[in-house]
Amino acid sequence: GVTSPAALAEYVRASASTVWHPAGTCRMGRDDEAVVAPDLRVRGVDGLRVADASVMPVITRGNTNAATIMIAEKAADLVAASARR
Repeated sequence: GVTSPAALAEYVRASASTVWHPAGTCRMGRDDEAVVAPDLRVRGVDGLRVADASVMPVITRGNTNAATIMIAEKAADLVAASARR
C-alpha cells in the first residue's frame, strides 16, 4: 500500500528494527579517550580485557559471531603471551 516517498519513509520508520547485535560500545584506541587499549585491556581496571563485539568500531556486514570469535582468538593469544612473560 506504499505509493509515495513520504509513505515509504513512514513505513520504514514504523517497521525497521535492529538485529540486536550491538557493536562499538567500548571504544578501542591508543588515546586517553579510548576505553579499551589495542591489547584489549580495559583502561584503569587491572586484569580485565574485553573480547566481544563491543570493541568493533562498526557492526560487520557478515555474521557477528564469526568476527567475535576472531576477536576472542586474538584475546587468547594476547593472554597467553602475557602469561609467558
